[in-house]
Amino acid sequence: MRIGELARRTGVSERSLRYYETQELLRPERTPGGHRDYPESAVDRVVRIQELFASGLHSSKIAQLLPCMRDTDGGPSVRATPKLVADLTAERDRIDRMISDLVRSRDTLDEVIQVAQGR
Repeated sequence: MRIGELARRTGVSERSLRYYETQELLRPERTPGGHRDYPESAVDRVVRIQELFASGLHSSKIAQLLPCMRDTDGGPSVRATPKLVADLTAERDRIDRMISDLVRSRDTLDEVIQVAQGR
């Protein structure tokens, strides 16, 4: 499929898809005319990339992680290294800390709202 079709099906801009290619997160084939040609599996791959970016990972970490995941179901493959597991555990711990901080902030806002409403 061409880049416009992939963008439409995933809701990701063509510019982002080109960026993913420069970061080696996507590797389209090229037609004889030089156009990008993505396989059907690229849809799952782009969705997975978006999820990983949303979790706070940066592109270089995602590039390390993607070969360790199956695109069809997002499950792990056997290619994960102990260092990658350690790095991902650290990322998960960072996300857990962010969640805790956000919950505390929300609780504080709830208290302020309740006081402002006279409760």
